Amino acid sequence: MNAPAQDGPRTLVAGAGNIFLGDDGFGVETVRALAGRPLPDHVEVADIGIRGVHLAYRLLDGYDTLVLVDATARGGEPGTLYLVEPDPGGGTGVPTDTGTDSGALDGHGMSPDAVLALLDTLCAGTGAQPPRRILVVGCEPACVEEGIGLSPRVAAAVPGAVRMITDLVHPSAPARTGHTGGAHP
Repeated sequence: MNAPAQDGPRTLVAGAGNIFLGDDGFGVETVRALAGRPLPDHVEVADIGIRGVHLAYRLLDGYDTLVLVDATARGGEPGTLYLVEPDPGGGTGVPTDTGTDSGALDGHGMSPDAVLALLDTLCAGTGAQPPRRILVVGCEPACVEEGIGLSPRVAAAVPGAVRMITDLVHPSAPARTGHTGGAHP
């Protein structure tokens, strides 16, 4: 969606999700809205969609920070925004159920934790370094059943998520993590 300058630390804002499963498309819709905004040169915005393997390989290109944007069911009210900074090696804090019982790698149904586990394996094999910092900007979904388009409450949360991400990627942004309780101010 946009390409950063190659000098210094780089940030990838990656929108994940399946636009054919209602609110699961939150990450994709959010990065679409973010793409038209002015961002620092070190920030790259990408619609990853359901291409988890692609994201893992892309991260081998040397990003300092990953901001993963995804629907995140954590038990709150639909449309609630979350900012999660996972513990290193502790997963993303995003539910890992992919809807399959198979241990096989599914490139189109990988949870964020599965993507990061694949990245760890790839880094071990190539000597590359994973992002130093990983942030998850999530939104509580109302419905992730077949259907195109976000529910009204999740659609209303997209502008707040865009503001949250914009605040995070600007150099003067304070580090804020945890449950926001709703749309980011």
